[in-house]
Amino acid sequence: MTESFPRQEARTRRFTLGVPRAFRVSPDGARVAYLRTQGGSDPVTCLWVLDTGSGQERLAVDPRTLGGDGQDLPAAERARRERVREQAGGIVAYGCDANVTMAAFAWSGRVYAADLTDPEGSALQVPTHGQALDPRPDPTGRRLAYVCAGALRVTGLPRPADGTEPAPELVLANPDGDPRMTFGLAEFIAAEEMDRHRGYWWSPDGSALLVARVDESPVTRWHIADPANPERPPAEVAYPAAGTPNADVSLLLVRLDGSSVAVDIDRAAFPYLVTACWEGEHNPLVVVQSRDQRTMRLLTIDASNGRADVLREDTDPRWLEIVPGVPAWTGDGRIVWTTDEYDTRRLLIMAPWGEAIAVTPQGLQVRGVIGVDGDTVLFQASTEPTEVGLWSYGPDGLSQVGEGTGIDTGVRAGGTTVVARRDLDHDGVTVRVYRDGKPVGEIPSLTERPALPVPGPVLLRAGAREIRTAVLFPSWHQPGQGKLPVLLDPYGGPHAQRVLKSRGSYLTPQWFAEQGFAVVIADGRGTPARGPEWERAVAGDLAGPVLDDQVDALGAAAHRFADLDTDRVAIRGWSFGGYLAALAVLRRPDVFHAAIAGAPVTDWHLYDTHYTERYLGHPDQARDAYRQSGLIWMAERSVVTPNADAIAPRPLMLIHGLADDNVVVAHTLRLSAALLAAGYPHTVLPLSGITHMASQETVAENLLGLQLDFLRRALGVPPGQQPADPAEDVLLPRPRLARPGQKPSRAVMCPGLSALIGRNSPTRTIVTYSDERETLSDNRGNR
Repeated sequence: MTESFPRQEARTRRFTLGVPRAFRVSPDGARVAYLRTQGGSDPVTCLWVLDTGSGQERLAVDPRTLGGDGQDLPAAERARRERVREQAGGIVAYGCDANVTMAAFAWSGRVYAADLTDPEGSALQVPTHGQALDPRPDPTGRRLAYVCAGALRVTGLPRPADGTEPAPELVLANPDGDPRMTFGLAEFIAAEEMDRHRGYWWSPDGSALLVARVDESPVTRWHIADPANPERPPAEVAYPAAGTPNADVSLLLVRLDGSSVAVDIDRAAFPYLVTACWEGEHNPLVVVQSRDQRTMRLLTIDASNGRADVLREDTDPRWLEIVPGVPAWTGDGRIVWTTDEYDTRRLLIMAPWGEAIAVTPQGLQVRGVIGVDGDTVLFQASTEPTEVGLWSYGPDGLSQVGEGTGIDTGVRAGGTTVVARRDLDHDGVTVRVYRDGKPVGEIPSLTERPALPVPGPVLLRAGAREIRTAVLFPSWHQPGQGKLPVLLDPYGGPHAQRVLKSRGSYLTPQWFAEQGFAVVIADGRGTPARGPEWERAVAGDLAGPVLDDQVDALGAAAHRFADLDTDRVAIRGWSFGGYLAALAVLRRPDVFHAAIAGAPVTDWHLYDTHYTERYLGHPDQARDAYRQSGLIWMAERSVVTPNADAIAPRPLMLIHGLADDNVVVAHTLRLSAALLAAGYPHTVLPLSGITHMASQETVAENLLGLQLDFLRRALGVPPGQQPADPAEDVLLPRPRLARPGQKPSRAVMCPGLSALIGRNSPTRTIVTYSDERETLSDNRGNR
């Protein structure tokens, strides 16, 4: 049987397997280290090295040769992978010394070190005290720091080349058995919202470390149960919901001689530790942020005594965005920073205690700094939000690296530049390596080619606000052939874009299009790369602007393409997109006729401090903003009445992983309860044991088919319109709702999914009413 796209997408982890990533270039430009699996369906990530002189790559470490079980992960490591949305196994993170001559990584709870300069070398196990988290070598390559049971430890690295004995192990910071305190790890808020996934930073000479001390005692404890396995105790998580206490995060300067000093970062006024930077011969730099995120300070720390001084303070009446990659030092001792002015996020080069100069022009929106090579800064920026360009600024001025008509990223050191590019003309990613501006080779991407017609998005600027919008049609559809039901497929919220000039962004939307839909995707207000004012247009209101822009984009698309049937419009989304989908049918049932809301935030009081308070403020001072942006209040007002003139409740499917520790399942349960009280029919699909990623293969595969069936029934779309990849081959005979008054025969069940069974209730579940045989498929296509 031909493999369907949903099965292939699930098996390949959404086509991420086989993609080279996590590039590190040696300071002399001679080596590039990176991670990649050995094929498009291989889930085990390996460590590779490219020799830029010969252009040849070699496999440095395949963790399967080291023994052990890659699934033997500490709970803290599983949580870290959830925060970074890691879907693969194997070597998923590694650290290097300053010269990129060796790499350290964790595998199966143990730590290994590998020589990157020796083609015949093998990875050596580093003795550690128990299961190690976040192992990082010092810049000299002689010692390794790691975290175990909340304590920060340092041990010597094996050095067989020079024959010296490894340094003895030291315990630099110890919580003394307090399970709510850790040294050297990022707390939940830092990892989930600030993109900080580390909690310690080595000094350049390897003699000291800056260490984050995290005390989670003030944080409210939530309990995430596993209803499918009632014999298991609930998992306890420290979750700082909006308006509640955060973890108490402080900073220590710790030396290998055992001495330490507390760094006064004024955490009462600036409780958020954003990031730190310790490079070259310079003192460390630290960034802190106030709880309301309207003030951000750049601090310099005296490495001799831990004294903190304010180098720069930025303020904004709404909030300040955290920009990845800053601060950083240039080779001539200047600091790389950003500033918002003229509705543009600009690159700033500043002398310590001296003048700060914006070096990028108005209209070029800086997205993040990737790194600094000498006096040259490599960064990502956009003049057009659907594109992400790779740019450099240095002694020769400002210039763009690469073609600039797709999505570019990269890394640079020692005159060697690695450019990874995605565009609309190619599948996957193309990675090219340049030495002194000349190509020296490519790093192959081993991803599979999607079993799908090539996506053909039509990109538009919709409406007066020129909302960046993509419209996709079935490959077999001809203009004027007939009306197509419309499916909106947005994320629509802060910090994410869906409308990009990258073929990979449109694979799942194109699959839905092949089933007979016109798919519309729009990036409205609040999304990145349109300027600070566009991002901050959602201040105090996460509902109105984002929904209005989806409606406007739909209207513009329908005006442009007569084949869009605006009498049959559905919307689907996950996370913020799930919130937006439910919002659409509750607030604008005149426009939207059905919705699928996956892992939706329904009550902003239940989401975390840093994200929620940035946009809505503290709940004690912004009660109306929380109420009007929440879905519970709207559901309570959606009382179903027999009024013939009223719009009938629109079909709504709620999907949620019961193990989600980011958007907890209470969001969906509370919304369902409010809808039930209002008499509003809806469908609930709980996913047993599934987190926010929903990446388990069987679940990821079958979810697409279940959503498709729901959309067809809700919009009255008959199956079988498309010539390829029919939904019937995706997972099951189409599950159907029991007829009113008829007892359901049994629920559709498959591994990782569960369905609540109800009878004659407005809260509905996916059940069958025929004697058809349910067919389950495993990940190999067997039935």
